[in-house]
Amino acid sequence: MEKLILYLKQSSVTHLLLTVTFFVSGLIINLVQCALYLGVRPFSRYLFRKINYYVAYSLYCQLVFLAEWWSNSDVIIYMDPDDFKKYCGKEHGYLVMNHRYEVDWLLGWVFCERLKLLGNCKTYAKKSIQYVPTMGWAWKFGESIFLERNWEKDKEIIGKQLKELIQYPDAMWLLLMAEGTRFTHEKHEISKKFARDKGLPELKHHLTPRTKGFTSSVPYLRGKVGAIYDIQIAFKHTEKEPTVNQMLYGKPVEAHMYVERIPLEDVPEEEEACAQWLHQLYQKKDSMTDSFIRNNDFFLESGVRRVDGFRLQRRYYSMINTLTWAFIVLVPMLYYLFRILTSGSTLETTFGVAIIVVFFILRYLMIGMTKISKASSYGTIPSPTTEMKHFSSGAKSN
Repeated sequence: MEKLILYLKQSSVTHLLLTVTFFVSGLIINLVQCALYLGVRPFSRYLFRKINYYVAYSLYCQLVFLAEWWSNSDVIIYMDPDDFKKYCGKEHGYLVMNHRYEVDWLLGWVFCERLKLLGNCKTYAKKSIQYVPTMGWAWKFGESIFLERNWEKDKEIIGKQLKELIQYPDAMWLLLMAEGTRFTHEKHEISKKFARDKGLPELKHHLTPRTKGFTSSVPYLRGKVGAIYDIQIAFKHTEKEPTVNQMLYGKPVEAHMYVERIPLEDVPEEEEACAQWLHQLYQKKDSMTDSFIRNNDFFLESGVRRVDGFRLQRRYYSMINTLTWAFIVLVPMLYYLFRILTSGSTLETTFGVAIIVVFFILRYLMIGMTKISKASSYGTIPSPTTEMKHFSSGAKSN
């Protein structure tokens, strides 16, 4: 039985079926979101947001299923137990997270799913992402913040969108990856030169954070968002860093996630001091990463107060949701595809083969979107805008 399961997890056919399920269900979900956006939101944003939470969750948790059930990956959380019990998942939060790994956002989603927050995860993302079917459209209907890389326009967008998001009826988490793009050694060299030129601290394991998006966001959060959550995620050192493709083949990864709740009143109000506060936060992040890389321990050499790690219990909803969508999508699709391929018509058979090829291409494109080589550039855009991205997510939210 174990050999059969291992074979299925490594089979290209199985990967194709997962891709078909995600893509087709995503388009259906996007259509439902569009109907809600046009038919419900103009009359009641409260009701729209309540319903869209579950609709968006139905898409996002298919990726969580890939991580925690398909690959059996898990997250160990390090957080003050009192803060976790009192606040975590019970208030609006502004998350500042490092972006070193291809799958950090996905393990972050696993954490959010177990807190029952996944459907209300928002993120900053490049404007172009909103045009990507399934995930990009879901983020658009979910009111994530899309930026144009034009600071004057982006400043207005941030203010307008934040005024909307802080009105959410249930706890909402907004993710900022202040480095603006995923870590690579090439970008790190550019980042260090930028830091030297600006008289900023050089970081060993992170890119210098872009501060404008952060300092422009904080004033809109005061009095409305309970706290900033400093999120630091790391994986034990192996020859190869964890990837989405690794999870797709059923290989587990274990994330270690430090979470600190920082009351918003602890962040300086003046813009320059606020920017300096963010730089100091990333110096702490850098010390924690250095300690983890050397010792598999965030606290041993970082000077950060030690907190014990714990695991949150898995929920079955992501598995039930994904299996349900697989039945809804695959049963009729495979039936009609079988009829086409056995029809005896050369034209229909060619059409059926073309459909299969298209979904194979989609599978590779979806995996390719998470590659480091496809991540945003760093230091090559003259605009002072903060370059931010998710998900997915998902945020991509992240």
